[in-house]
Amino acid sequence: MSFNKIAFLAAPTSEAAAACEHLTKAYSGVDPSDADVIVALGGDGMMLHTIHDHMDLQTPIYGMNRGSVGFLMNAYDEASLHERLNKAETIELHPLQMTAVDLDGKTHTKIAVNEVSLSRQTRQAAKISIFVDDVLRMDGMICDGVLVATSAGSTAYNLSAAGPIIPLGNDLIALTPISPFRPRTWRGALLPSYASIRFEVLDANDRLVSATADFFEVRNVKSVVVSEDRTETAKLLFDPEHNLEERILKEQFSS
Repeated sequence: MSFNKIAFLAAPTSEAAAACEHLTKAYSGVDPSDADVIVALGGDGMMLHTIHDHMDLQTPIYGMNRGSVGFLMNAYDEASLHERLNKAETIELHPLQMTAVDLDGKTHTKIAVNEVSLSRQTRQAAKISIFVDDVLRMDGMICDGVLVATSAGSTAYNLSAAGPIIPLGNDLIALTPISPFRPRTWRGALLPSYASIRFEVLDANDRLVSATADFFEVRNVKSVVVSEDRTETAKLLFDPEHNLEERILKEQFSS
């Protein structure tokens, strides 16, 4: 595929903004709605915002790191951008869909590229039951929270919570507890991506819990359902020598 019309988007930092201004002039940048490809400048947060804001366009997104970690980003280089884009490899990701019901009975539906997480809001630990495909698998886990991560998100919050790294193409999602107190020895589960996971918050009025899909938070939830949304697809571009599959594999051998 040939990428001729490029849209440049920048994170709200001086470094990213300067790069965006320079590249827009150098490559005659266009509006995202008219682009063959979107170039996101910043870190992983900028990449997630770009995916969420423009997924409906189905336009491939190529990230260049003007942030900190940049796990989802390519190296920043202003030279030969058209050539790099045309050589880039495409990774297609299906997000998770979170459907959360709060204590007022209101339903909130959002998607997550990285993870959906539940977290206690007060000093009291959360008490959560876990159902997988409507079968009770964990009754009343006492914890700081719990999360469900995609393969792309498995190296983010999930990894920090001692969850497993998932190589791409395995059709798996990670179910990972966050600081569990009871049961202490449970370290989570790997589930097929088509599984439906339901969390029921016990004592929800006293043990307040929030639910977050990437960066969208719902406070005071009583139940949350998480499942893969195959009707939505994010298309990410990576340089052949820095593809996402290799990065996820390499991360499993990092100390």
